[in-house]
Amino acid sequence: MEQFLDKQRIRKAFDKAAGSYDKAAVLQKEICSRLVEKLEVVNLSPHYILDAGSGTGEAVKPLQKRFKKADVVLLDVSERMLEKAAKQGALFRKPLAVCGDIESLPFADNSFELVFSNLAMQWCNDVSAVLAEFKRVLKPGGLLVFTTFGPDTLKELRASWQKVDEAVHVNAFLDMHDIGDALLQNGYAEPVMEAELITVNYSEVGNLMQDLRDIGANVTANGHRRGLLTRNMLAQLERAYDVFREEGVLPATYEVIYGHAWLPETVVSGTSVQVNFEP
Repeated sequence: MEQFLDKQRIRKAFDKAAGSYDKAAVLQKEICSRLVEKLEVVNLSPHYILDAGSGTGEAVKPLQKRFKKADVVLLDVSERMLEKAAKQGALFRKPLAVCGDIESLPFADNSFELVFSNLAMQWCNDVSAVLAEFKRVLKPGGLLVFTTFGPDTLKELRASWQKVDEAVHVNAFLDMHDIGDALLQNGYAEPVMEAELITVNYSEVGNLMQDLRDIGANVTANGHRRGLLTRNMLAQLERAYDVFREEGVLPATYEVIYGHAWLPETVVSGTSVQVNFEP
């Protein structure tokens, strides 16, 4: 069954998690840092950077440090996340924050030289539509860099829930090769895809589930399970997950996909009015 993610539920979950996100998002911050590091070898001097799916703005300061003359524009589906993100950055270089969906960007064509997106694409229903939108707002010769999660993400939690019931408790994630194919089909040049496995250890499965709630990542596809989780169900989950325990800890695997691709200089875009990002 093809999964469907309800954007209204996603927005509400991230709004609710805005206050707890920064403390709980240790993995997300580390992945963001690694993605920024990959820009060190890039020969690019952007005037405007889009941080697509900015969350609380973790990437703002490092992007400003790397590209000292660039203005950073933030986009996120959560207004409360954006309220925190808009406070990031240097004193006289505060980013512009725009609430919106990366599947339908509220920007004119050819607006950015760099689109940076950390762990946002997995919250979309149509990755091809996302890539098409990124391509539309990129200037010819511009660069897209992104991370997302791959199929092995939370494989232990998925397998454990499958022993409890048939409901969707862990979303499906696209394979790295499928994303690479989508980049080529959407007209990007020189796509480079990488993947790595990162393991986060927990003492109890309840701590993992709390972290997911605290970052707003507890929204599952195809609607949500009717009724509350019972103590019996949680006990079954704990027993099932305990099979994975090694040296006293429970592993939670994340398959992190890194990608970047250029927009060819020869791309011809439709006419549009250039967006003015001055506040």
